[in-house]
Amino acid sequence: MSYEELCWEPIAALPEGEPETSFGGRWEDRLWLNVPGPFYTGIADNCWTGRLHAPRHVLYGGEYFGEYVYRQPATTAEVLNLVTAAQEDPYRGYACDGDSRWTPEALRDWWRDRGRVTEYLESLLPTWSSSDRSDEREAAEGLRDFAAYITEGLRADLRKYLFRLQEGCYPKNSGPLPELR
Repeated sequence: MSYEELCWEPIAALPEGEPETSFGGRWEDRLWLNVPGPFYTGIADNCWTGRLHAPRHVLYGGEYFGEYVYRQPATTAEVLNLVTAAQEDPYRGYACDGDSRWTPEALRDWWRDRGRVTEYLESLLPTWSSSDRSDEREAAEGLRDFAAYITEGLRADLRKYLFRLQEGCYPKNSGPLPELR
């Protein structure tokens, strides 16, 4: 069994030259919609290119409909897709230092406030679903995916990430995980 299978390290999957080349986002600018994890966006473009490269990880939102990370990558291929999305962002608004920024308390706060995220997604869905623009209709699929993820898989992923924050690596087996409360 490889090290990656035993202890997944998303940042280790970054290509040579990253994060210096494409990741310049600042924690202070982080969009509240970003899901806790190593990757997030600060001030990112609103050209709607992120979903072209990472459709299961990037959505658009906030005041200027910039890009944000709604699902953290779980494989090397997914990390590389997110890197490509970051490379297309002219503001260099993507970041990959979330592991040194998120705290267990901040993660739990985000989870407790997830209703705000769900309400936001629900407010955009009717407009984007019925839009004449194909990119908005496609992004509506992302809204549905994110809403389903919040309901059906995000809790488990955040518990694993909470373990990582507390123990320094993702869990190697299916043992007990910390609660989000």
